[in-house]
Amino acid sequence: MGRRDPEEGRLPAPVKPPDGGWGWIVLLGCFVITGFSYAFPKAVSVYFKELMKDFHVGYSDTAWISSIMLAMLYGTGPVCSIMVNQFGCRPVMLIGGLLASSGMILASFTTNIIELYLTAGVLTGLGMALNFQPSLIMLGTYFDKRRPLANGLAAAGSPVFLSSLSPLGQVLLEKFGWRGGFLIMGGLLLNCCTCGAVMRPLDMGMKRKMEKAQDKYEAKEMLPIGGKSEEGISSADGTKKAKKAKKKPKKGKKLLDFSIFSNRGFIIYTISKFILVLGLFVPPILLVNYAKDTGVPDTEAAFLLSIIGFIDIFARPACGMVAGLKWVRPHVAYLFSFSMLFNGLTDICSARASNYTGLVIFCVFFGISYGMVGALQFEVLMAIVGSQKFSSAIGLVLLIEAFAVLIGPPSAGRLVDALKNYEVIFYLAGSEVVLSALFLAMATYCCLNRGKKKEPPPEKNPSVGGGSDTEEAESDVQEAEEHSSDNHQPVHSTDNAVVVASEEANHVAEEQSGEGGGCPEGDGEVLARGGCNADQMVERDRF
Repeated sequence: MGRRDPEEGRLPAPVKPPDGGWGWIVLLGCFVITGFSYAFPKAVSVYFKELMKDFHVGYSDTAWISSIMLAMLYGTGPVCSIMVNQFGCRPVMLIGGLLASSGMILASFTTNIIELYLTAGVLTGLGMALNFQPSLIMLGTYFDKRRPLANGLAAAGSPVFLSSLSPLGQVLLEKFGWRGGFLIMGGLLLNCCTCGAVMRPLDMGMKRKMEKAQDKYEAKEMLPIGGKSEEGISSADGTKKAKKAKKKPKKGKKLLDFSIFSNRGFIIYTISKFILVLGLFVPPILLVNYAKDTGVPDTEAAFLLSIIGFIDIFARPACGMVAGLKWVRPHVAYLFSFSMLFNGLTDICSARASNYTGLVIFCVFFGISYGMVGALQFEVLMAIVGSQKFSSAIGLVLLIEAFAVLIGPPSAGRLVDALKNYEVIFYLAGSEVVLSALFLAMATYCCLNRGKKKEPPPEKNPSVGGGSDTEEAESDVQEAEEHSSDNHQPVHSTDNAVVVASEEANHVAEEQSGEGGGCPEGDGEVLARGGCNADQMVERDRF
């Protein structure tokens, strides 16, 4: 990702995702990174009471540690996009793992709360941000047909790590104190470097294999020529250099591609996600205090969050499997809208729950809907902008979400202090989530689908069905190979015929790569080296 071809100064052509193989190791790394990124800021809260005693500060002062972590995770999105586009995913993730670990290690030696903000908050938050975003980008490059399932499995890392890091932090606090706990947690974050090391760039590995195959082919064709082989090879090299000189140098990948704002689907998604984040995180934050105010004991109130996490673990992979079905995947945006509507209605219907049984029922349905939202949010974004522009898109989306995170939960807390009524907060949060769901569904139907119906449908090849992106790309590559084999004449007739045939094959390959370079980006399609066809052009704005 982001590495340039040293010979031509341009990015290599997109490579077909393997949908397996080493991709499963990449998925495991993404699972771990997602778990640390979302669960770690919440798991640190077990140390807050000890920090309040040692530094003589209030709860709101210690809560800023988690807030700064989340702000760095969301707010540094564009910075991560620029670094990924410039240096690639693996180096950025290795640096991020070192920063996250060093932040917690340095935090164990701090003497005041400001130093904790700078170490555990800024350094660790920045390190996790540099790991989270590249891991999602690599997941999108390794999976296409199974991408919804892969996103669901990776998203399951959040509830799994939350249910394990919090008890682990409590044990470390009791045995080693908060300083020893921070030191050990910093050592655990070094696993982010291991996850970054397995993020092998897909395009460069495939390019090396193709170059080796091309070298073997040329050697096999040129050796039988005899005494005139050197002359044939020199003439072929001269022709290649002349063609490269005629080519105009292609521009490399932008550090941050703002052209995605011309995509109507991206604009709709961004607005909907901003409204969603305003109310999505409010219920789980206020749930424990709400249960205590209704007379539920402390231990049973804390168990409510465990119910949400347990249901969430199974809801995310299950939703990913459903989103990957052939008849569901073209309409994944509507499934995302349904999950948000389900979540919002759950908040509204449970606002008047007055006993523990009602709160448990709320937690079950909230866990299902929350898991669906978590499994689909990045899958929908990948479907809108495509894997080539996803690195820029996710950075800009996370930056916009950062403002919503800073507005939503703090505003809800102030309303609780002013009104002393949790029922109004649940109604308000649920209404915001429902509004985001309705906006996404209606805007998708009115602005995108109806606009495409008015356009005359392009001529379609009857042999191409409703397969996935890679199946269409494979058919293009197969046609290109057949065209190349038709133009390739017998190579052993004369010495000149060998050179001519080799040049024709190279000319066809260059034409195919040139067509692939001219394909429009941001259409949600995974393109092979063979270029793009009419079916892929139709999919530009499809979710």
